[in-house]
Amino acid sequence: MTRLALPFTAPDLSAFARSLGRALKARHAHDPAPPGHNELLNLIAAAAGHRNFQSLRAALAAPATPAAAILPAAAATTAAPAAPATPATLSDNARKALGQFDAAGRLVRWPVKFSVQRLVMWVLWTRFEGKRVYSEREVNAILKDANAFGDHVTLRRELVNHRLLTRKSDCSEYRKLAARADDETRALLHAWRARFGG
Repeated sequence: MTRLALPFTAPDLSAFARSLGRALKARHAHDPAPPGHNELLNLIAAAAGHRNFQSLRAALAAPATPAAAILPAAAATTAAPAAPATPATLSDNARKALGQFDAAGRLVRWPVKFSVQRLVMWVLWTRFEGKRVYSEREVNAILKDANAFGDHVTLRRELVNHRLLTRKSDCSEYRKLAARADDETRALLHAWRARFGG
């Protein structure tokens, strides 16, 4: 296999190290063996604010990639040029919703406030494809990957309650509903994508 050298910088090494340390600690709780090569690359990419190593590699290889796309999330908010949906232009609830996600773009807690819960559900909704039928197992896998607090069941139920997903009465099939986001939600989704590349 040909090796591809990818330059990697972390403008805020401390934030990157904290994020990687948390990910390694959480992983060690489930599996005490050291991570393999590919898994370690994914953990490093996640600590830098990407979904996985493939996402990081694509961001580094893309021509004229904005600096915010390759910086950790903590640094991206200060280094990125102003965009229409920066955290400063978001509503208070949208800013709170954006703050519920870690550097890897995973939901870290279930928000207390309903208006923030509603916005968070929209971010999770974007992880599903339209016109595709999902089994409950597939929905669970997506939601397990999307949260760091271990409660995919609540997230699945709330996506249905917020009418963003629909399911058969026997829970054998799930579908993403075509929903129209309001201005506040669209601004949040734009800011979330800019920060996490989703």
